[in-house]
Formats: sequence, structure tokens, C-alpha cells
Amino acid sequence: MPEKVAAVTPAKSGAFGLRHYLICLKGIVVRECLRFLHQRERFISSLVRPLVWLFIFAAGFRQVLGVSIIPPYKTYVLYEVYITPGLCGMILLFSGMQSSLSMVYDREMGNMRILLVSPFPRWYLLLSKMLAGVSVSITQVYAFLIVAWFWGVKAPPLGYLFVLPALFLSGMMLCALGMLLSSMIKQLENFAGIMNFVIFPGYFASPALYPLWRIQEASPLLYKLCLANPFTYAVELIRFAFYGQVDWVSLGVVAGCTLLFLGGAIIAYDPSRGLMIRKQGTGGND
Repeated sequence: MPEKVAAVTPAKSGAFGLRHYLICLKGIVVRECLRFLHQRERFISSLVRPLVWLFIFAAGFRQVLGVSIIPPYKTYVLYEVYITPGLCGMILLFSGMQSSLSMVYDREMGNMRILLVSPFPRWYLLLSKMLAGVSVSITQVYAFLIVAWFWGVKAPPLGYLFVLPALFLSGMMLCALGMLLSSMIKQLENFAGIMNFVIFPGYFASPALYPLWRIQEASPLLYKLCLANPFTYAVELIRFAFYGQVDWVSLGVVAGCTLLFLGGAIIAYDPSRGLMIRKQGTGGND
């Protein structure tokens, strides 16, 4: 009889070994990758946005927006070379918001409820979801860099390797932000408004398309907003990494924001503080 009771008693998370955690991580990552492979239009759209800026806007702005010699560059660079790190950040930003959309969709369909009631720790499940999203977004970034390389926009050879940790950390920050936003979105229809509210101000109020010194000359107020924008530091972290350098201020801000956003998401998805309270208050099924 004791053996039968032990067999049907759910295992506690503390009883899991490393192998069980890895199996859980593998399942979440594989599910996200399969979803991405089945949504070919998602991959195409993730490349179209930055390629439009690289092929069309960069050609028009090349003569208008000159770029002075600023770190990490040791000489004058073409405008398309300057905006490439920002376009990589654009892919990560949109992918992070896509993670937010998938979280809202899964919550409405009930898949998220099944995931969150598993015996694994809540923080580990959310972290695994973030790792899955970042894996997909980094794949999209390198696909874009391959196309840019054939277009003549090339970084130092080792830069494609050095930039990987910067892409990973920046992607984690933006996925954590998307996850935090997903806890605030009650209906799938509201996602578009939240996406526009976050993506476009975050992207344009950054050095992704123009240097900060030019923004400071044009508008001191906008310059201060850029300094308060976490995406600014993600772009600069990626930019310096392409040239084998570390912008320590950007690294500290991105790492700190990642922890802040992830902590907020964990609290928001806590059944005693976040989603369960909202469900009881609204009477919804999210």
C-alpha cells in the first residue's frame, strides 16, 4: 500500500534532478521552434522589416545622415554599416513582442495554464520560455546578417562570434519585457495597441538609426528620453560587440533591466499575486 500511494503522489519540484529540468527545457524550446517553423510568414516578416531599412532607407539617408568617427568605429563608416546593429536589435525587439503575443494566445487557449500548473518552479518555466524565444530570435538575426553580408555590409569576421553573447543578453531583456507585458494584456485583441506603444517609441528613441550626438543637437529632451530607454543600451551593446569591445555601461543596464523585467514577470505570473487575482476580479478565463 505505501508503494501505491508513493506512485500516485505528484513529485515535488525539489525531487527533480538535472535531467528532468533539461527535459522540461527541451520540450519548451522544441515547441517554440516547431511553432516558428510552421509560421513561415513570421520568419519572412522578421527579415522584411530590417531589410527594407537596409536596402531602401539606408540608400536614401546615406547622403543625409553622416556618421562621425565615434566608438567603436575607428574610421568613417557607411550609414548601412552603422544601422546594422540597430536592425539586429529591431529583430530582437519584435521577437520579444511576439513572445508576448504567444503568451497571451496560450493563456486564452489554456496551454499556458497547463504549463504553469506543472510541478516545476514558476521562475524556471518562465525562464525556459524566454530561452526558447531568444533561440528563435537569434536565428532570425543571423539570417539577416547573412543577407546583409551578401549586400556588402560586413562586420569583422570574429565580430559575428563576439556579438552572440550581446544578442543573447539583449534578447533575454526584450523577451522578459514582452513576458511582463503579456501579464498585463487581458485579451489578444489588445496586443496591437500595446505593441505599437512599446516597439515604435522604444526603437525610434534610440541610437538604432542615428547617433546620440545628433539627437542631442536636435532635441535635448529627446536625448534624455533615449538615455532612459533600455533599448538604447541593447543597441550599443550589440554595436560594440561586433568589434570585439564591451560597453560596460550598456552591459550593466541591459543585465539590470533583464533581472528587473524577469522579476516583474515572475511576480505577475504568481497565482497568488498576478493572473489568479485578475481572473477572480474580472471573471475571465485567462
